[in-house]
Amino acid sequence: MTPRRRVLALLAAASGALPLAAAAQGAFPSRPVRIVVPFAPGGSTDAIARLIAAKLSEQFGQNVVVENKAGANSIIGTGEVAKAAPDGHTLLVVTPSLTINPFVVAKLPYDASKDLAPVTLISRSPYVVGVSNEVPAANLRELIAYAKANPGKLSYASGGNGTGAHLTTESFKMATGLDMVHVPYKGTGPALPDLVAGRVALIFDVEPVLGPMIKDRRVRGFAITGAQRSPTAPEVPTMAEAGVPGFVTGSWIGLFAPAGTPAEVVQRLQQEVRRALQAPDAAERMRSLGTETVASTPAEFAAHLRAETERWGAVARHIGLKPE
Repeated sequence: MTPRRRVLALLAAASGALPLAAAAQGAFPSRPVRIVVPFAPGGSTDAIARLIAAKLSEQFGQNVVVENKAGANSIIGTGEVAKAAPDGHTLLVVTPSLTINPFVVAKLPYDASKDLAPVTLISRSPYVVGVSNEVPAANLRELIAYAKANPGKLSYASGGNGTGAHLTTESFKMATGLDMVHVPYKGTGPALPDLVAGRVALIFDVEPVLGPMIKDRRVRGFAITGAQRSPTAPEVPTMAEAGVPGFVTGSWIGLFAPAGTPAEVVQRLQQEVRRALQAPDAAERMRSLGTETVASTPAEFAAHLRAETERWGAVARHIGLKPE
């Protein structure tokens, strides 16, 4: 080989190697990935995050771990991720609290619209209207009629002011013109014994919480806020079937990265989460949790967040909820 051809061959080899080297340096993930859950262990959000983490560990060939950073209605964990390096190695799994907190907390340590990048809406879980056996009504229509005939007599429970269940019930009151008294608790757990005892009339909560109680007849399920009946609680009618058409809402779980995370990393994460949730064992686990798998695109998730923010903002203004 002549000297000239040797030089050309070396240049060609180098030009082919450079993209490979660059790709290797920018490979994702290049180290373990953290998924921050801003709630205590044990709930459905934590269970779904751990399911996804296990699947992503297999798919990435890299450890994906869940860290619970509970406190201040998800604000502590969310704030940590909002300030993390935007490289996809620190992620956040959160619920509607993200879109509600701006109407409840005056000074958040982050701006979700600027500091977080939507990756995917993982799942949706409709609420069930759980009603005490002590309420003199056999279904939702009768409950609405009784409440209208007795304004201010019925009370409803929630896990606290500004929670998803609180604003959902206020939205229900707006849709039906009811006057009911709000009794906030420190979480839904402490509210359930009072619901069973009849000290509060009703609560909106997710099916994994109320489903077993309905099956045991400790409370009654008058309606579900999804567009269709739940396959795991087919006896509970939708809100439309129960007499409140157009009332479709519920809790949801979404995945975020810090703002500024490269678009290709966000896209990769979305695709891998979708792949994880399509696995037969993961799909079955999601069904057992009473949740609908979504795995939306980042753009679809962003649109969902805008709609949620507008909805809860309108409810907060209607009831005069002031950030504190």
